[in-house]
Amino acid sequence: MAKQLKVPSLQHMARIWRPDAEAIRKVLVRLATHGPSFSYAPLFKIVHEMLVFKTPYEVSVEAVRRTKRDDVRENFLGIMPLINEYFSRVRPSFVHEVTPRLYSLSRDIQVPFAPPLMYGAGGTVVFPWLSFWKSNPLEGEALSLFVTIVEELILQDSDLEDAQFKILDFSAKDSRSQRELSVIQASDIPRLNPERKTEMLAVFAEGYRLARDHLQGISSGEAVSESVLINEEQMNLF
Repeated sequence: MAKQLKVPSLQHMARIWRPDAEAIRKVLVRLATHGPSFSYAPLFKIVHEMLVFKTPYEVSVEAVRRTKRDDVRENFLGIMPLINEYFSRVRPSFVHEVTPRLYSLSRDIQVPFAPPLMYGAGGTVVFPWLSFWKSNPLEGEALSLFVTIVEELILQDSDLEDAQFKILDFSAKDSRSQRELSVIQASDIPRLNPERKTEMLAVFAEGYRLARDHLQGISSGEAVSESVLINEEQMNLF
């Protein structure tokens, strides 16, 4: 049975982007056939509970230590001190969930965007985006594409139009280094002009359709040619 191709989230779409559609097709096919096997969702829940319910850090760490898979547990434990370093200093006056929404890339492709939360502190509304990838964080045009589209979506929401948009990057400098927390002010990221944004999105849409057609054409039992495994840290789509 052919694999079902999911439309990647907005951040993953930006990370998957390549200069030509065929390269995007290959990445999407590999993801559909050899996708990652764990999710960072528990960490988003932990941040939410720390801010909303004032859950003590030690309680959150103990919950992480009960993670069954050794590699996932060690991965999460490497992030927990950095989460605590940042959010233990936050004294929010309110914390609100942000309604998920879709970005219309084309008539047939709707890209999901699900922000974790927003909070108010010191009279300022803060919209933090948490990026837990250990390697290959967004940078360059990919980062500009992400920020440009997020800004479009934020400006459509009256609750977020004046928010400080921050990217909390929990990556490591290289494979031998420990993770570090970098706080990126989205206001410092160059925006794409409308023409370049449209061009980049058109290339992605073409690559997505190529991947979708490729996977739909695979009959039951056939092998997919792009069978190279993707490292879970390099492309975590869940």
